[in-house]
Amino acid sequence: MSFPLLTATAVLPALGAIATAAVPAARRTAAKWLALLVSLATLALAVTIAVRFDPDGDRYQLTESHSWIADFGVRYELGVDGIAVALIALTAVLIPFIILAGWHDADPLETGSKRWRPTQGFFALILAVEAMVIISFEATDVFLFYIFFEAMLIPMYFLIGGFGDRAHEHGEEVASTQRSYAAVKFLLYNLAGGLIMLAAVIGLYVVAGNFSLPEIAQARASGELDMATSTERWLFLGFFFAFAVKAPLWPLHTWLPNAMGESTAPVAVLITAVVDKVGTFAMLRFCLGLFPEASKWATPAILVLALISIIYGALLAVGQRDIKRLVAYASISHFGFIIMGIFAMTSQGQSGATLYMVNHGISTAALMLVAGFLISRRGSRLIADYGGVQKVAPVLAGTFLIGGLATLSLPGLAPFVSEFLVLVGTFSRYPAVGIIATFGIVLAALYTLVLYQRTMTGPVKAEVAKMPDLRVRELVVVAPLVALLIVLGVYPKPVTDIVNPAVKQTMSDVQEKDPRPDVEAAK
Repeated sequence: MSFPLLTATAVLPALGAIATAAVPAARRTAAKWLALLVSLATLALAVTIAVRFDPDGDRYQLTESHSWIADFGVRYELGVDGIAVALIALTAVLIPFIILAGWHDADPLETGSKRWRPTQGFFALILAVEAMVIISFEATDVFLFYIFFEAMLIPMYFLIGGFGDRAHEHGEEVASTQRSYAAVKFLLYNLAGGLIMLAAVIGLYVVAGNFSLPEIAQARASGELDMATSTERWLFLGFFFAFAVKAPLWPLHTWLPNAMGESTAPVAVLITAVVDKVGTFAMLRFCLGLFPEASKWATPAILVLALISIIYGALLAVGQRDIKRLVAYASISHFGFIIMGIFAMTSQGQSGATLYMVNHGISTAALMLVAGFLISRRGSRLIADYGGVQKVAPVLAGTFLIGGLATLSLPGLAPFVSEFLVLVGTFSRYPAVGIIATFGIVLAALYTLVLYQRTMTGPVKAEVAKMPDLRVRELVVVAPLVALLIVLGVYPKPVTDIVNPAVKQTMSDVQEKDPRPDVEAAK
């Protein structure tokens, strides 16, 4: 029997979470190091998955399948395609940086303080989220996916509500109330989506007789499973609604600015760079894979919602006075691009969307974590409380600028390639949608450069005059992310080589081909 690599990659952080939580309260530093070492070991397993994956091989590789709840056709069934491999790698890469960036975020304010949960709990919850996200990317049984899709809400709820941002313009009592509100809103929105999806999961079992994604897809392709048009559309809507909440897509997005604003910067990165990717990934794997005709039927409406997300998110980012909420609204705009690329139904659009998931995760992590370092020094999230930072902390300002330029998709940085592919893929089939979406790029330049101008340039404010530059631990967090942005900006081929075959399979599922150009290339 071969080594269950996929199971090990998910189980290791789960066991690490239990071990970290069990560390005695007096050994906070030991708990931190244990969590970091477990995340690095998980990264090594994720790299092994990427190395062993053959882009030209079977669609789902490194598969594992065991009977679980036989009476209901539920199996413990895992397998990865190129899209899953890329997102597992993204998750495993980001978690060590999230842990390092949050090294002191859960420390008590003073000896004996009960205002913050134990440090061990903070890092244990991060590892628990990592385990659930990874197995969500690996699951090819719909019911197994659903369990972890919902279960990850529990540790995220406690991370948002129990370990909120200390840099709050109001008192601790008000801050605690707002954290609780943000956590409950996050939970209610996602639970509502999950309950609707549960009804669709049950409906799928009634129609198909099992939960296995490969078996259902094969039965549909061979004609053994023929869903009625109305049935397929209702099931699609049940799945899509849950994924649109998680993504998040307008108008189901309103939980995200609250959750990111009230979280610590590392937890905000965990939300938007890791957890939210499960929603867009699931649109590709489950919506398009299980319900191809319904996906094409819903495409016009989804493209309109994606366009609204792009423009609306960018416009609200321009008007923000809170740094973290600005990044949250920018992420809503970026998720609009990702969803637009998925439902453009072109290989360029879907390849760009998958690459965008990876690149957005890295760029948002770089920008938000540097913003977190900045906020921790000044003790405020308000843009107006900064000015002249580049004169006293040039390295911090420089890395903040690179993260911002990546957010606006500057050529030479990783998000540019993915955004370009999404726009090209969309324009080739829906030119009006592609043209309107380009206004999101203009607005991204506006909110990013205005943010940098207001915080980093101009006269040095008295409150930031003695602000220290990035420390060694912070440089260890930021430097690799900046390096990845540059490397993937000039050479994205390692990711696209893994992703493209899976995208071709998805295009085959929905029986779509790329539009032919209006003008043939000269021979």
